[in-house]
Amino acid sequence: MRGMRNRKTPLTPFARELRKDSTDAERKLWALLRNRTLLGCKFRRQFPIDPYVADFACVEKRLIVELDGGQHVDAAPRDAERTAFLESRGYAVLRFWNDDVLLRTDQVLEEVLRNLTADGRPSP
Repeated sequence: MRGMRNRKTPLTPFARELRKDSTDAERKLWALLRNRTLLGCKFRRQFPIDPYVADFACVEKRLIVELDGGQHVDAAPRDAERTAFLESRGYAVLRFWNDDVLLRTDQVLEEVLRNLTADGRPSP
């Protein structure tokens, strides 16, 4: 995507703060996704997609990975709205609990890999 690298949105400062205040689960998953370690796919962390900030996004494969902590227990309607919006923009959205990343890391990575290699995944 030409011009994406330096394009700033009003959400950019907020995304930077989220990167600084990462949870243990976010740090662990980022260590496994960064530097094109999964099938050579580039993931971005705390990636603004106005009006939201996606936890992890692979723009090339149109895949978003969201991590949910305890605060999301009561946020199901809001999360569903967010997922619907992101899907309307052509992204597939995977959601995992923080505990899944911390305790069942292999299963989380398998699901991400399955989605990265899914047939019919739209490409930009």
